[in-house]
Amino acid sequence: MAIKCIIIDDEPLAINVIEAHLKSLPDIELVGAFENSIEAHEAIKKLKVDLIFLDIEMPLLNGLDFIKTTKTSAKIILTTAYRDYAPESYDLEVVDYLLKPISFLRLFKSINKYKSLINQPILKTEILKGNVNNDHIYVNSNKKFIKISFADILYIESIKDYVRIHKEDETIITKDTISNFELKLPNSFLRIHRSYIANTAKVTAFTKTDVEIQKREIPIGASYKQLVIDSLKKHHN
Repeated sequence: MAIKCIIIDDEPLAINVIEAHLKSLPDIELVGAFENSIEAHEAIKKLKVDLIFLDIEMPLLNGLDFIKTTKTSAKIILTTAYRDYAPESYDLEVVDYLLKPISFLRLFKSINKYKSLINQPILKTEILKGNVNNDHIYVNSNKKFIKISFADILYIESIKDYVRIHKEDETIITKDTISNFELKLPNSFLRIHRSYIANTAKVTAFTKTDVEIQKREIPIGASYKQLVIDSLKKHHN
């Protein structure tokens, strides 16, 4: 039976990010998304809801007050850009506390935590790679969520705790690890180095030591060499 979820967040882009993640998970049904906690408060009386993704910092009625004033059997996963609310949220016995920007992997773990609480089989890790149903991703850059089409990405580069997303006409930097970011990508993307992921659809040539994307040479890591060469040969046959 599908887990019926709603999202309550006054930021439309934040709703879009969670919704995009949920679409990649089986047994999850999004039955509503609300930018106003008062509206959600009324809707919950009519909707059958198992799980609520609830933003804390909202006008009129914030997330913590929403929990205290709303009668529902639904479990709560709090979402926020602020760490300061964590101690109080634990007193309310929420399932989890997610800090924005919310990665697919982190949300995946929260869903499994919820499933373990209600004694449902947890989601298998195989869905993390190769089961991306959307053609885009949202990333948090300069305090706003930016929509990026997978088809527009040339390659991804790791810079310590950040990743640099290279497109033909611009470069976007977001705080994330390359290993975590890799989990959000479809199978057309290939890890070729500990610091690089290439969009195989954009590869125009390759050797045993590098791949070429729009005349840019990107190194192939020694430990990745055979896998990369085999994968590229297969992809371009």
